[in-house]
Amino acid sequence: MGIRILVPSDWEQVKLIYEKGIATGNATFQTTAPSFEEWDNSHLINCRFVDDQDGTVRGWAALTPVSSRCVYAGVAEVSVYVDPAFSGKGIGSDLLNLLVRQSEQEGIWTLQAGIFPENAASLKIHEKAGFRILGVREKIGKQLGLWRDTVLLERRSQTII
Repeated sequence: MGIRILVPSDWEQVKLIYEKGIATGNATFQTTAPSFEEWDNSHLINCRFVDDQDGTVRGWAALTPVSSRCVYAGVAEVSVYVDPAFSGKGIGSDLLNLLVRQSEQEGIWTLQAGIFPENAASLKIHEKAGFRILGVREKIGKQLGLWRDTVLLERRSQTII
């Protein structure tokens, strides 16, 4: 099937992939996956995709607004998750590239991502998709009682100026 729009019936598989990301300790500060309702309310409706192969969701990507303030309406945070069973197949890059294109169609001029420095694969696909490293946010949050850094990346649209 390939990449398509994420629909509510995908949630169980999307949630499972999210939980696998949580379990790595290098994908998110979250400790549990939210309910679909929470997730649905926090992500932009027109910027959510899954990679589907014969009914199996292999990865997903979505955007979250960074703020409810109107001045930041064109700024969103990127989430890309790939089931570890399918890593290294270009799924994350494909999802991210589509998310970038769709974000521009939706009038989003800045995408940002906060990635743990240990998550080399995620850093690589973001840089390949035109994101640049702005810096390291040192000890930005605690995970299991330990301070963690994140690398802050940004991609500015070349079509929305």
